[in-house]
Amino acid sequence: MALKAWYRSKKLDFSLVQGNCVDVLSQLDFQFDMIFADPPYFLSNGGISVQSGKQVSVNKGDWDKSQGFEKDNDFNRKWLSVCRERLKENGTIWISGTYHNIFSVAQMLNELNFRILNCITWAKTNPPPNLSCKFFTHSTEFILWARKNKKVPHYYNYELMKQINGGTQMRDVWQMPAIGRWEKTCGKHPTQKPLPLLARIIQASTKENAWILDPFCGSSTTGIAANLLNRRYLGIDQELEFLKISKKRRQEIDNIAVRMDYRERVCKTTDSQMQTILELHEDVPYYGIDLPL
Repeated sequence: MALKAWYRSKKLDFSLVQGNCVDVLSQLDFQFDMIFADPPYFLSNGGISVQSGKQVSVNKGDWDKSQGFEKDNDFNRKWLSVCRERLKENGTIWISGTYHNIFSVAQMLNELNFRILNCITWAKTNPPPNLSCKFFTHSTEFILWARKNKKVPHYYNYELMKQINGGTQMRDVWQMPAIGRWEKTCGKHPTQKPLPLLARIIQASTKENAWILDPFCGSSTTGIAANLLNRRYLGIDQELEFLKISKKRRQEIDNIAVRMDYRERVCKTTDSQMQTILELHEDVPYYGIDLPL
């Protein structure tokens, strides 16, 4: 049976497939320029946190619960293996996490012969408080950046990153706020990442028209950032609820006013120069091969 998209945008620059990413990617004969993965962190352990001033559980769902050291490692090994097969020889992959999962991910990257390029520390400027007052406030997440082939050079937009950083080399500690209210107009995902974060990642490691994959797409922040910056996107998720949010978010930026507003907000949040970003990423026609969906 041919693999079918659950949703495709009119420009065919944004596609969604429902299913387990290992199963879906095993059926897809296509290679991507970049992958961003926001896999389960395995932190749904019954703890509590704060959200919008209210006490909430940290539990996200059964999909986010640890199954033990060996099974967690096996899970990361499986999805990283199939993602590696769907990455171009000069392609790179970014994986987000916390201490709950990121060490397992790093171990599997090394086992699978990736070359880890950086471990980005995302320092949140507005983290939730620590209610127990018995340890330091959790205010960071990690993002591993790795390339597929140790001997094949990867793409890095050094000059743009330097420009965004005020004329000096960008470091591996990024200070950015967590997701803003303006990013939740179509619904809420429990682990949604901010658009400015994904915009920086995409601009750092791809060129216009690049194909970007997100195997755990959630509400498709990766895809929205990709389309705002004239890249193409495939998102995979098992949950219909999240795919519906993704579709709404993509349809929302078909409105030119919304699209430009989001671009402006992304630029301001990343402390970059808005005119520079917009000049570099005006709308251009897509070209090249298309997804076999």
